[in-house]
Amino acid sequence: RGEMFALYDEGKLKSIAVVSREDKDTCELKNIATYPQDQGKGYGKKLIYYLFEYYKTRYKFMLVGTGDSPFIILFYEHCGFLISHRVKNFFIDHYDHPMFEAGQQLVDMVYLKKNL
Repeated sequence: RGEMFALYDEGKLKSIAVVSREDKDTCELKNIATYPQDQGKGYGKKLIYYLFEYYKTRYKFMLVGTGDSPFIILFYEHCGFLISHRVKNFFIDHYDHPMFEAGQQLVDMVYLKKNL
């Protein structure tokens, strides 16, 4: 359930994202992915900024949940999100195998929030 967005540059797909409605005031960025060879070039950030503009008249807030990975959290903070709350043991309780990011096992889900 949600809307999917795709960012193309010179006719080539660079990033995709899915956003869902959580309640009357809140949407959530459920997934965002950029091809590995295109990471670090601003495509993900540009897509997120587009989503802020697209949803600002429909919602008051945007959430995003991610693993407790400093690199990813820093990316979202640079996009304007602030840490909101965390769900303890999310990746332990909801996955049948260990999840890793940059060699670190993910345990808690960290939610960040942006006022639109």
